Amino acid sequence: MKTFNLNPWLLLVGIVSILAAIAAFKSAPPQAAKVVYMQFSTVESIIPGGLGRSRMMTIMPDGTKTEDDLQNFYSMVGINFGNIANNNIAITKKINDLIAQGWEFDKIVTGSQSPSDKNGQGIFISRYFFKRPVE
Repeated sequence: MKTFNLNPWLLLVGIVSILAAIAAFKSAPPQAAKVVYMQFSTVESIIPGGLGRSRMMTIMPDGTKTEDDLQNFYSMVGINFGNIANNNIAITKKINDLIAQGWEFDKIVTGSQSPSDKNGQGIFISRYFFKRPVE
């Protein structure tokens, strides 16, 4: 039967290598980038007859707020596709302006309150979230 003689220096180098590999894997995880968020919301009226109010509201991280008028989905004669197109233009312009200011689009959340049989009133709301790194 053969015996296996281990060189002490080879054993030491092996142990040090294993410990170095373990230390590398246990190093601190990379820091997550710090970001700041902002949002703007659109509330579009789906009240027949054009009686509702539609708005685009922006809240910046510093708490400043702006509010812009949007057009209602309905007019006196029914659905007003021109109003919907104009709202799309205003919303797209807002998104492009924010991106030009260094904001990155993060996500959108939508919802609606549908008209009921009792009052025929409703809204369509969208919340647009943007983020950018904190410097």
